[in-house]
Amino acid sequence: MTDLHGSAVATGTGDRSRPRAALPALCATQITGWGIVYYAFPVLNARITADTGWSTTATTGAFSGALVVSALAGIPVGRILDRRGPRAVMTTGSLLAVVAVLTLAWAPNLAVFTAAWLLAGTAMAATFYQPAFAAVTRWWGEDRVRALTIVTLAGGLASTAFAPLTAALAEHLSWRLTYTVLAAILAAVTVPAHALALRGPWPAAPAHPTHRAGGGSRSVARSRPFLLLAAAFTLNGFAMYAVVVALVPLLAERGASPTEAAWALGLGGVGQTLGRTLYQGLARRTGVTTRTVALIVLGGAATAALAVVPGPYPLLLLLAVAAAMVRGNLTLLQATAVADRWGTADYGRLSGILAAPAAIAGALAPFAGAALAHALGGYPQLFVLLAGVSLAAAALAAGSGIRRGT
Repeated sequence: MTDLHGSAVATGTGDRSRPRAALPALCATQITGWGIVYYAFPVLNARITADTGWSTTATTGAFSGALVVSALAGIPVGRILDRRGPRAVMTTGSLLAVVAVLTLAWAPNLAVFTAAWLLAGTAMAATFYQPAFAAVTRWWGEDRVRALTIVTLAGGLASTAFAPLTAALAEHLSWRLTYTVLAAILAAVTVPAHALALRGPWPAAPAHPTHRAGGGSRSVARSRPFLLLAAAFTLNGFAMYAVVVALVPLLAERGASPTEAAWALGLGGVGQTLGRTLYQGLARRTGVTTRTVALIVLGGAATAALAVVPGPYPLLLLLAVAAAMVRGNLTLLQATAVADRWGTADYGRLSGILAAPAAIAGALAPFAGAALAHALGGYPQLFVLLAGVSLAAAALAAGSGIRRGT
């Protein structure tokens, strides 16, 4: 079985007519969009429930519903991106995001609050990583890994920038006024950036040999390698998101203080950023199936280490950062998975299909992880189980390689 390296596939065009402002604009909008639409909620949720009387389960469930909608909407959004490019999609998504955040801010009841989150899920599908990755992949062609790394490095700063800002605003304003201010920032940054910076011509992607032989993207999406890869990403996505959410209670069971556990979670952002800087070198030195399996195994190994190492705290902190470094690489691995195997033709649609089940698994992971920890008798036991899930994902990924000529 032979891997198809990125240099051996039709990766689109390196057309110099791509808009020069696109990359800095996407960096700014990813920081702002993720920071406001996604990361502000965990900061404000306690204030929301205290003020309204709505249960934490209900508000968190509405937020999870947005993630599920985002995953499902990503498939048709990807199809539109392939045909028309990112400008109209991402500008419209930005407008929807502003409306959704304003509706969250002034929702009179839980039903409207939930509806606002479902609208936000559609906006996420049109503005978050998937459409940004589609734009970068088509415009940057063979240089896409460098550009994708820059975008994800910027996106990784979203929580660092907006969680403290949200908390500071909430100290002086109600949660409703805080969301209103954040909506104004979202409108000021993302709408003009997407409308004005993504105006370059949308280059046509050449058909990949796999498409021509197999009947197009629909055939690819039904192929054994694609289905195995989707299953691997789904299992690994569940394990990865469950680990992130369960890290704080695990460390608490190990004797860490709430502040120490929060630092371990916060430094995960630094770990992800560092990990992403290493991905381009890894991509040059390994085949696509090899690095997919290796990264998933490394993630499982880090999870297993957190399960069995009782301390001391500095060692647990080091393991948490190492696990985050692997997660940072996995983000770029998934961003390049379609183009590395099947080229950039129909990238938006195929990447949407590939990402949807993993995103749904990630949305369900916090609830399922907590339930499993209770059933298993603690978070160390949960982490052992999640390490096994990652190893199962690696086994599926090992079978997802493409043979030349198929």
